[in-house]
Amino acid sequence: MNTTMWSVDKNVDKNNDYPQIKKAAQLLRDGHTIAFPTETVYGLGADATSDQAVSGIFRAKGRPSDNPLIVHIYSTNQLSDLVQHVDNLSQALIEQFWPGPLTLIFTKKEGVFSEKVTAGLDTVGIRMPDHPVALALIEAAQKPIAAPSANRSGKPSPTSAEHVYHDLNGRISGIVDGGETGVGVESTVLDCTVTPPMILRPGGISYEQLTACIGPVDVDPSLDEQAEQPRSPGMKYTHYAPVAPLYITKGSDLWLQETIVSFQQDGKKVGLLAPMETISHMQADFMVACGSEDDLSTTAHSLYDSIRAFDNEAVDIILAQSVELRGIGVAIMNRLVKAAGHKWLIEKNDPTSF
Repeated sequence: MNTTMWSVDKNVDKNNDYPQIKKAAQLLRDGHTIAFPTETVYGLGADATSDQAVSGIFRAKGRPSDNPLIVHIYSTNQLSDLVQHVDNLSQALIEQFWPGPLTLIFTKKEGVFSEKVTAGLDTVGIRMPDHPVALALIEAAQKPIAAPSANRSGKPSPTSAEHVYHDLNGRISGIVDGGETGVGVESTVLDCTVTPPMILRPGGISYEQLTACIGPVDVDPSLDEQAEQPRSPGMKYTHYAPVAPLYITKGSDLWLQETIVSFQQDGKKVGLLAPMETISHMQADFMVACGSEDDLSTTAHSLYDSIRAFDNEAVDIILAQSVELRGIGVAIMNRLVKAAGHKWLIEKNDPTSF
């Protein structure tokens, strides 16, 4: 399969004619898989109503079939055809955060979606992406589009078309290149079928933002475990992992530098992933400054690109400095913990987990 790359201005004007988007939309209607940008990461899209089309997502990614997919829409008017009910809390969230990085779990309408989208569940996750290219493509396709992240399963999510091409060239029909994504981590997934609503995956909308909008919100306790029957993408399997083993570190800068030296003395090439404030006074074989500890949105924005950078440097081990569990820092740590497979290095050898 030849993978075509189309370059589109990220600020597309819906009133203009974009043959690239029309071509990509036609391929989606014909059952092909197409990667496209959202405000979070690049998604790998297919017609959510077609078993054959959705199967192409799983083949391209090498993704387990028991992991449900998020469905993307371009208008709230589509919801009445897709879900059984939108309650008052869900409506408040939609008005506050859509389009944006928030996926809401609803009870699905029967006979609409491919069972491969919902993994046999009676619920479906839906969101409206806040990206002009994504919205234009979905509207042109006139289909609800199932779209997990456009990477090989288990690898860091793609935040540029180049990432997608590296992972999926020859495995999908096309890539709509709309430049780098903004948020950098996936959407928050909130289950609106339970009371109070429950966060199944932390992401671009924080716990604090959700509670400010609708009041009490629960957090799924299985976020720290491997869920046996995942109700949301990213709950069961290891994700976001680089080639070299990654460990999350928690301790003083002096201890961190001593830890790096200790690995080097054992003959290992050490990579360090940390905020720019830490990188400025540390020494390792290869270092990547991942945002600023004073603005964790910058860390989220560059997280996956930073993790991917180590694959080109043949490091033996990667040490990733933990961040505060506040705001989007919760989503950052969720992704780092999965990338590390729950491996930590803690000062004074006090093992713990996130």
